[in-house]
Amino acid sequence: MHYLSTRNNQLKESFLNILFRGLSKDGGLFLPSEWPTISLKNLAGKSYQEVAHSIIFPYIKDDVPDSDLKFIINEAYKNFDHNKIAPVVNIDKNKYVLELFYGPTFAFKDYALQFLGNLFSYLLTKRKKKITVLGATSGDTGSAAINAFKGKDDIEVFILHPHNNVSEVQRRQMTTIEETNIHNFAIEGNFDDCQRIVKELFVDEEIQSKTSLTAINSINWIRIIAQTVYYFWSYLQLNKEKVNFIVPSGNFGNIFSARVAKYMGLPINELHIVTNENDILNRSIKTGEMKILKVKQTYSPSMDIQISSNFERQLFESSDRDSNFLNDLMRSFSKNNEVTIPQNILKNIQSIYNTHSVTDSEVLQTIKEFYNKYNYLSDPHTATGLNILSKLNTNVANISLACAHPAKFKNAIFDAINKEPPVPQDLKKIFDKEEKMTILENKKELVKSNILKLI
Repeated sequence: MHYLSTRNNQLKESFLNILFRGLSKDGGLFLPSEWPTISLKNLAGKSYQEVAHSIIFPYIKDDVPDSDLKFIINEAYKNFDHNKIAPVVNIDKNKYVLELFYGPTFAFKDYALQFLGNLFSYLLTKRKKKITVLGATSGDTGSAAINAFKGKDDIEVFILHPHNNVSEVQRRQMTTIEETNIHNFAIEGNFDDCQRIVKELFVDEEIQSKTSLTAINSINWIRIIAQTVYYFWSYLQLNKEKVNFIVPSGNFGNIFSARVAKYMGLPINELHIVTNENDILNRSIKTGEMKILKVKQTYSPSMDIQISSNFERQLFESSDRDSNFLNDLMRSFSKNNEVTIPQNILKNIQSIYNTHSVTDSEVLQTIKEFYNKYNYLSDPHTATGLNILSKLNTNVANISLACAHPAKFKNAIFDAINKEPPVPQDLKKIFDKEEKMTILENKKELVKSNILKLI
């Protein structure tokens, strides 16, 4: 399996080369040269770990021995808190919730980052190499990455989060980690500012010459493919002919993982993208006008995004992998903060995705309704999807993704049902620990100098 870039379709890179880089030198995102297909019959009766091996193996088979890959996968999921790893809960007729909060940080990001952390450790031990992990987070990616990489001697971790724009639990999960290889930068700006700085540092020649920067955001291909696993897994639990998925989305990574599952042969009928009031994906796909507006603070902070990095992968696929077109489009978008998606490409995207936007008041109302009607308590990100799930009445099974444990967003829960959610013991511990973070202005050079001082 070889990999190309969305901005250079002639590129031919190995899996190991793209794994540690995350972002291509041309600024593009990596994609496989072809889509392998999976036999659903061969997945029947397998465990989550065995399904993960079947999905991931075709993408890395030339670079990691089969027995080692199985060990890495088993290590990644051995401490998850549910025997099914990612259970599907039946809410109503043809309405299901895929719960993705049984990892160590109680959010869906654990499913990819625990695997990524173990894969990195395995490969770095083999190569006797050190790397610097750099990521931006709107909340959950940071804590999941920190948990996956803490205490690893060959990895320094730098996570940027928007100062005062994540929940207290999300922040404390990052800032109370005691291991000395973990560094938190609180940026005086929004998530898009953090993400922009990370992207700029990945193409900065000076910092690249002094350290090996590695991406852990969903721009890293292995995160996309690790998330693809639970779409197959949820389908296998239901034993239905076809399924619809409803996916709360900010950076487009999770929904693109569902699209990858369809490329690989999963019989998906419909894909529903749900945004909060920061609705650039909904607007772009409905109208073709991709325009950045001011980021609004909402009850679902992990979705408070106006630049969805992974959408570039779908634009590339929908243009028949035309990297010349994509270079022009993304240059124009970067320069003008808006661009019009050509009609033929827009129609292709619209044929793949249904899009929705859910307001803050609808989020609170949905949390309350599902709690009262089904005794089901959801976090506010999950609630954006449940809002759409409640409106769908089809003969096809509808699976909505539960992104995080409700205890991570107690303010939203209290505002919705007038009581706080139960808090798992592991989350209670973080309130007794001292926090450590560096607050920085929204400037690339400041972040860069602080990284160089610490590596």
